[in-house]
Amino acid sequence: MTGSRLARRVRGLSIRLRLALTSAGLTFAILLLFAVVIGFFTADRLRSDFDNDLRVTAADLEQRIPVSQPVFEPPKIFGSDVLDAIVDVAATGDATMRIVAPDGRVLAPPAPEVDLGPPRADVAEVAGYRVVSRPLLAPGSTEPAAFIQYGREEDSLESTIARTNLFLAAGVLGGTGLALLAGLALARRAMAPIAGLTSVAKGIARTRDPTARMPEPRGDDEVADLARTLEEMLRSLDGARRETESTLAREREFVADASHELRTPLTSVLANLELLEAELHGEGREIAGSALRSTQRMRRLVADLLFLARADAGRPSPSTLAPTDLGTVVRDAVVETAPLATSHDISVDAEEAAIVDGSPDDLHRLALNLVQNAVAHTPAGTRVTARVERGGSHVVLEVTDDGPGLPPEVRDRVFDRFVRGSGDGGGAAGGGGRGSGLGLAIVQAVAVAHGGDVAVEDAPGGGGLFRVR
Repeated sequence: MTGSRLARRVRGLSIRLRLALTSAGLTFAILLLFAVVIGFFTADRLRSDFDNDLRVTAADLEQRIPVSQPVFEPPKIFGSDVLDAIVDVAATGDATMRIVAPDGRVLAPPAPEVDLGPPRADVAEVAGYRVVSRPLLAPGSTEPAAFIQYGREEDSLESTIARTNLFLAAGVLGGTGLALLAGLALARRAMAPIAGLTSVAKGIARTRDPTARMPEPRGDDEVADLARTLEEMLRSLDGARRETESTLAREREFVADASHELRTPLTSVLANLELLEAELHGEGREIAGSALRSTQRMRRLVADLLFLARADAGRPSPSTLAPTDLGTVVRDAVVETAPLATSHDISVDAEEAAIVDGSPDDLHRLALNLVQNAVAHTPAGTRVTARVERGGSHVVLEVTDDGPGLPPEVRDRVFDRFVRGSGDGGGAAGGGGRGSGLGLAIVQAVAVAHGGDVAVEDAPGGGGLFRVR
């Protein structure tokens, strides 16, 4: 595992676990250093005590073996049977002993089990034994009559050292484990206030309740300061939300009132322009016709604004809800669009009796905007298909075309108000025709008002697909 991957994994751990692991790591390092130092000095002390015990035992054996100095003869060790008995007693358990002459001959026991080598001045390690040698001197003599060699197996010493190291290792691991558990407990307790703040924040994000408040902090530490800061932020956001809602409400009321008040004079203007167009001839008739078409577009825009203002205010459409055949509604919308889209091939594929409970006028507006939007943004010769079918307990309306499709930058905002995009058909992206940029916003508002939704995606064979469900 590379260092970067390890760093990413560490960053992926919770702060609680990272604090506990850091505490346990530091404890492990301290205990390990302590164990190494204690283990070294303990082993050195055990070896020193072991060697001192060898020296004391060898000196005691030296005192128990009699040595004489005959006149004009070398020193002699009396009593070979006594020597054998001493050797047998001393060489018990993990110990061994022998007596050798200065020339290296073994005087006792007759057949030693271990060759302890020549006598040495200090403790030596021979054949797995720690061996000490002591000279046997006759009274008044400076030349040794023989040497005692006493040794003990090192296994007992190494076993004691190994048990000590094992005990220290267990202490290091045990202490590290306890430090980890204590770190987890302390970190859990220290992070509990932050966990409480997180839980409240998640609840606010889930319910979108701006009136919710952060828990009252205890003490005056960093966590309490964070809680107070978040509480102040929530209050500021709530105040800004209220102010924004109030401003939007006033704007909606203005738009609704203005749209409503404009309908009557626009209707009067339309009637007068229709009379003028019928009465005038030549250039005057053309001017009246152009003004009539502009006024009709203005009336449609006013109607769209009034509809959206009512939708924003949560007020239902004045149309009465009734069982409506969506297939018939779509056919009527296609028939209304066909004279204005002679360069397109528009078809309808609708199941019989696709009944929904809704407003006929609003549903007609929805279907008409979708069909006109497809015509406005596709080149001449494009095939546009409006399909109505049942999908379980729902009725689905799909409007597809085999045109160039929607650019990604337009698709994300296609249902926003006043969004326009260029197209081969010369209309607006959200216009449901030419100009306003409100057509698809109205489609979405009607779908939501009827408990449905609308989505846009690429058609299977290319082009765009709008699905209302």
